[in-house]
Amino acid sequence: MDAPMVYDLLKPKTVDENKVYPALFLIHGIGSNEQNMFPLTAGLEEKYFIFSIRGPISHPPGFAFFTIEGYGKPHREVFKQSLGQLTDFLDYASNKYPIDKNQLFLLGFSQGAILSMSLALTLGNKIKGIVALSGYIPKIVSEDYEIQSVKELSVFISHGEMDQILPYQWGIEAQEYFKKLRADVTFHSYNEPHTVSIQNQQDVIQWIQEKIDSNKEEKE
Repeated sequence: MDAPMVYDLLKPKTVDENKVYPALFLIHGIGSNEQNMFPLTAGLEEKYFIFSIRGPISHPPGFAFFTIEGYGKPHREVFKQSLGQLTDFLDYASNKYPIDKNQLFLLGFSQGAILSMSLALTLGNKIKGIVALSGYIPKIVSEDYEIQSVKELSVFISHGEMDQILPYQWGIEAQEYFKKLRADVTFHSYNEPHTVSIQNQQDVIQWIQEKIDSNKEEKE
């Protein structure tokens, strides 16, 4: 089976054939590419399979996952197609590589955060956790899609208080939405614009490690 999307993969130098590994799926922002996301998870590749996915739409100097109809309003059909492709990619990676299907985590920035939250809401407990950096939940998802149970989902949402691209309030509304659905939500705000600060990155890595380690302890 051919991969449904272009991607790069980082994994442990030595892979135990008798083990399955937690997986992180990285989804970049508009005008970026799959390589730009790896620094956010520096060091984690020794324990996890890390897939970084390229958006299917050319958007110089990089790529995008969907186009915009209006402020905070993705084009419906383009967005739907991208969600479908990403869902297919999760299935592809889960079947091709020795990863734990019960330990799938999504990490996205901007467009990637929007898609990570949307995938969690449409796939439900198929996803173990998401990291959504500077994003929002589109109304086409919350109003038109069939929302799945996220009671077993862990969510890390962060947003810059000075975000000039996507309003800080949208980050607050996203974490409130997941809380109403009884997901396990962690929210961080930073005195930053539309970017990922060093502190934000450190908080993300700590959160990922804690969640994955706690899941291992539960299994043991």
